Parts: sequence; structure tokens; C-alpha cells
Amino acid sequence: MAAKKKAPAKKAPAKKAPAPIGPYTPVVRAGDWIIVSGQLGLKDGVLQKGVAAQTTQAVKNLKERLAEMGANINDVKKTLCFLTDMETFSIFNEAYVAGFGNSRPARSTIGVASLPANGQVEIEAWAYKPLR
Repeated sequence: MAAKKKAPAKKAPAKKAPAPIGPYTPVVRAGDWIIVSGQLGLKDGVLQKGVAAQTTQAVKNLKERLAEMGANINDVKKTLCFLTDMETFSIFNEAYVAGFGNSRPARSTIGVASLPANGQVEIEAWAYKPLR
């Protein structure tokens, strides 16, 4: 009796950051710089619950945008972060550090009244990746 052939393993769908909410470009290259528009904690069109989960997802989305341009989190030199409640800064900071690993770009964190999609966290990034 012939051995049964295994069906080929299904490939996992490629990771993809969410589509922009408005009329803007989510990531652009400007010479040696890659600028990533503010990323929310959206996954599959759904806002994650809580500051920690939104921060974790926003960093994942940021990493996906960087990858689109051949860059990674270690290329990020500056982030601009927005929080709707500065009382959540320590929760945000813990998830941010976990997402960035050993990378420590310059950072500003600003308290704002509101964010798109009722988000609590938004992260913008500037990465330096020289053209070769």
C-alpha cells in the first residue's frame, strides 16, 4: 500500500498593518529617512482593549510599516507618542519598552484630548535607513 502524501502546509497570511483611516500615506521615504504616520492599536480593523494592548499592537503595526520599506525597529531614531490619559503613562511605557526591546530612540510623549477611532495610544516614528 502506498504511503499517503501529506497536503502542503498552508502559509500563514502575510502580516499587514491596518489601512489608513484618512487621506494620508502611512509610510514614506524621504532620502535616508523613513517616516511612519501615527499607528493606532488596530488589529484586523478592531481597536484592542486597554492601553497596554493598544500600545503592543501599535508597535507591531509600526514594525510592519517599517518592514514595507526594508527597515526595522532598530532603525527608529525618534518617536512621537500620543496618550489620551497621561495617568496611563506607566502602563504605556511598559508595553512600549517591551515592543522596542533594546532599541531606545529619542521620544516625546504628549497628552491629547482624543485620537482617531477612539484610540488611547498613537505612535509615530522616524527611522534612519541610508539608501545604498
